[in-house]
Amino acid sequence: METEKVKCLIIGSGPAGYTAAIYAARANLSPVLYEGLQPGGQLTTTTDIENFPGYPEGVSGTQMMEDLRKQAERFGTDLRFGIATAADLNQSPYKVTIDEEKVIEAQTIIIATGATAKYLGLEDEKKYAGMGVSACATCDGFFYRKKVVAVVGGGDTACEEAEYLAGLASKVYLIVRKPFLRASKIMQERVMKNEKIEALFEHNAVGLFGENGVEGVHLVKRMGEADEERYDVAIDGFFLAIGHKPNSDIFKPYLDTDKVGYIMTEPGTPRTKVPGVFAAGDVADPHYRQAITAAATGCMAAIEAERYLLN
Repeated sequence: METEKVKCLIIGSGPAGYTAAIYAARANLSPVLYEGLQPGGQLTTTTDIENFPGYPEGVSGTQMMEDLRKQAERFGTDLRFGIATAADLNQSPYKVTIDEEKVIEAQTIIIATGATAKYLGLEDEKKYAGMGVSACATCDGFFYRKKVVAVVGGGDTACEEAEYLAGLASKVYLIVRKPFLRASKIMQERVMKNEKIEALFEHNAVGLFGENGVEGVHLVKRMGEADEERYDVAIDGFFLAIGHKPNSDIFKPYLDTDKVGYIMTEPGTPRTKVPGVFAAGDVADPHYRQAITAAATGCMAAIEAERYLLN
């Protein structure tokens, strides 16, 4: 198998990966960045971004990622297509296999592989992606001011998203598969007291409809039971809040992760338990999952990599 030695390997190409590349390249670390399955990351599926500083008129997710990519390239980052398929972090130089055919031996590694939002698996979720379907209320809620939206989920995340959206939308339906909420008691109380939020217990969303975007959701109440009921509800936005899966599987044998799979780092830093290996962006962030926070940790990871190499 072909082997290549590098100073700094960056895995992933969202805001964290590209920002890390910009800083690492400017520090003369000659970074090599593998863009992964989805160059640009989750933001390339977002139509408009209005909350990233520096874009007063807003920008499409694809355009913003292209801007970051060009900036990383301008300073000399070696950008490559490829997927990390295996890793060996037992000793330095650390080894990462790309596409099961090439081994990169790296003195430092920045893991910026992100997290993938969980979806229900409906065809309509793909059909209306960026046209009313979202997995991030903080990112896209602003577009639904004084409109009607639905949030799918029954845990803390779903309740938090419903609460956030209730501050913007005229009405929020919380679609809960079970006859109860799994969220913490305080979050349950907040949701149930909010006049704008209506919890639909024992409901499943089975489809969406609309001409040029989401106009409604097909619901089934008590699916599979004798009193099963099917009906439609008019909505403008459909938010998934059933969790994220961090893309950390190949690193789990070597790094500490939480029960979901988020890579654990030293508080306030991107340092993992393996010296010279850093985690940035959503793969290590179960709380914020924003482009701006991902970019910030990408910056931190590159600075840490530079200091590690100097020492």
